[in-house]
Amino acid sequence: MSEAQAPSARTRVVREAHRAVYDRETAYRILDEGFLCHVGFTADGQPFVIPTLYGRSDDNLLIHGSAASRMLKNMKEGLPVCLTVTLVDGFVLARSIFNQSMNYRSVVVLGKAMLVDDPAQKLEALQLLSEHIIPGRWADVRQPNERELKQTSVLRLPIEEFSCKVRTGPAIDDEEDYSFQTWAGVLPLEMKTGELIPDERLLQGQKIPEYMRNYSRKHQAEG
Repeated sequence: MSEAQAPSARTRVVREAHRAVYDRETAYRILDEGFLCHVGFTADGQPFVIPTLYGRSDDNLLIHGSAASRMLKNMKEGLPVCLTVTLVDGFVLARSIFNQSMNYRSVVVLGKAMLVDDPAQKLEALQLLSEHIIPGRWADVRQPNERELKQTSVLRLPIEEFSCKVRTGPAIDDEEDYSFQTWAGVLPLEMKTGELIPDERLLQGQKIPEYMRNYSRKHQAEG
């Protein structure tokens, strides 16, 4: 595991501080397994939290969306943002409702997201985003044209100020509750793919790509 870095005053975990993790290896493993983040920012005095897809390029997160969206219009000016990613691994069922919890892994990144202006860097960022979500897909589809590139914005957020929080293990009950007659334990949760649904206008004889046959977010993180 990589060496932990000292958290900033803003990213230091206060509640349940024993669950805090500050090393990049843990943060990147969580970020590489996830694909959906929530980005918080303030525009004209109003707080907003927007869900969006992301990708990671070394020590940077890349976010994309419509060039006309409120989030991207404001963040391209370098407004402060808070980006979060959470993976839920299970429901923790305790003997008391107060002590019920979840096993989870989360990352919080604070910083300023800046617009990627260079056309070549923008295209490279879009490829990275595509490959983060479905590796192998970029080379299998039509590349974006000039009009589509103009309608899409990409923002880069440096992963400099961050913290992780992780909970694992069984329920932690009050000692007097261990004699209470109810089932306690962990209900594991994981993301799984379902059966592929072919498009109605799929060309006859079109085969399922190999990269879709064994799709897994865990494999993506391990890769």
